[in-house]
Amino acid sequence: MYLLGYDLGSSSVKASLVDAETCEVLATDFFPKKEMDIKALKTGWAEQDPAVWWENLKQVTMSVMAEAKIDPAKIAAIGISYQMHGLVLVDKDLNVIRDSIIWCDSRAVPYGEKAFAEVGGEKCLSHLLNSPGNFTLSKLAWVKENEPENYAKIKYYMLPGDYIAMRMTGKPCTTASGLSEGIAWDFKENVPAKFLYDYFGFDRELIPEIVPTFGMQGTMTAEIAAELGLAAGIPVTYRAGDQPNNALSLNVLNPGEIAATGGTSGVVYGVNEDAKYDPLSRVNSFAHVNHSADRVRVGVLLCINGTAILNTWIKNNVAPEGIGYADMNELAKNIPVGSEGVSIIPFGNGAERVLSNEEPDCSIHGINFLRHGKAHLIRAAHEGIAFSFKYGMDIMNEMGIETKTIRAGHANLFLSPVFRQTLSNITGATIELYNTDGSIGAARGAGIGAGVYKNAEDAFCTLKKVVTVTPEKEHEKAGLEAYDRWLKILKR
Repeated sequence: MYLLGYDLGSSSVKASLVDAETCEVLATDFFPKKEMDIKALKTGWAEQDPAVWWENLKQVTMSVMAEAKIDPAKIAAIGISYQMHGLVLVDKDLNVIRDSIIWCDSRAVPYGEKAFAEVGGEKCLSHLLNSPGNFTLSKLAWVKENEPENYAKIKYYMLPGDYIAMRMTGKPCTTASGLSEGIAWDFKENVPAKFLYDYFGFDRELIPEIVPTFGMQGTMTAEIAAELGLAAGIPVTYRAGDQPNNALSLNVLNPGEIAATGGTSGVVYGVNEDAKYDPLSRVNSFAHVNHSADRVRVGVLLCINGTAILNTWIKNNVAPEGIGYADMNELAKNIPVGSEGVSIIPFGNGAERVLSNEEPDCSIHGINFLRHGKAHLIRAAHEGIAFSFKYGMDIMNEMGIETKTIRAGHANLFLSPVFRQTLSNITGATIELYNTDGSIGAARGAGIGAGVYKNAEDAFCTLKKVVTVTPEKEHEKAGLEAYDRWLKILKR
């Protein structure tokens, strides 16, 4: 018996095929090999064509099935992880109306800010745990005002993962966790937020059927099974946004547990047992994958847009030509803590919620032409990203989320010794890296949803810790001094 997990990111679509009994990963791959394009037709815009997602999902499915050489009929369930709070619109025939407005698009900020002011901060925060901000409902409000011809065609609005599941099963549906990503879930009433739909003038018929995060969400149609090389009738039994799913993949389900990622964006995600919120919405609270009305599990999410995308920019524009990320890590290790005075502010990928939706862009400070070179810039980028994590984690700490241990996958920026050691040194946290990723987590989530596993403990019994990073006392002072210098620059 096997489990198939997908992770739809903004850079690629990854898939993993997992043996349900041994939890061994039989095959894993991602497409495209070069990052997917993000269309930026105007400053602050970010769109992707859902047809491109589907084509890459098809390619990666064929790849893992060819590698694993298993009978598709023995796949017990499918799980889907996806880039959060994007907007996909479909018409009455379930065809996509326009490109998806994805997570890092900032055009909807004024719509969310206006809603927050006019509905009232206390009402929004006590019921939604957030400002409507730049999330899915605010994006939909932008479409309603600026593209009325497209708005008139809408049968359903959905999240990227909802769209992928609909393509597989023909069934439009979403989850309470997903609605909370779009700031559309009322935590007090435990239903979609009627007052906010009414404020924007949205018909709640635009919401697809709400299904559980874990459980039957539809079965693969014969037509799609033939297209993907799979078997008709395979159930989709789990879906979640990429950050709640990353927490699941690291078995972070209970209060006090912390998960992190360092992909295109950087995220720290902690679990609370109280429906708490940040009054300034610099960090955001969502229904976690195991949240229920009688057992509150709220995921508090810190997101920094400009993390690994900065590292990629440094590789393409600063690092010696032809070297890879591992070589960059080696160059950075040879520079002292604090990068000998060079500081990089990493916020160059759209409006930053942690900065109250300001868009300061990336900037480089302290360069001396006689002393500094490419390696200093590489190290300063890794340190700057770690500093942005600490800046947001201090806000989370104010909400009662202590950061003593951070769990992350052994991937992306957490492969950088400079980044992870800097983060450990300035926060005092131990960092544990595990042999997992979003697509493996989605496969295990599918096993929970299908009843293959009795519970999460059963699903994650083989999760292996591969690296532990502890604070270096001898470098703590220099790291905090560099952080203080960075913070003063940020607040100028």
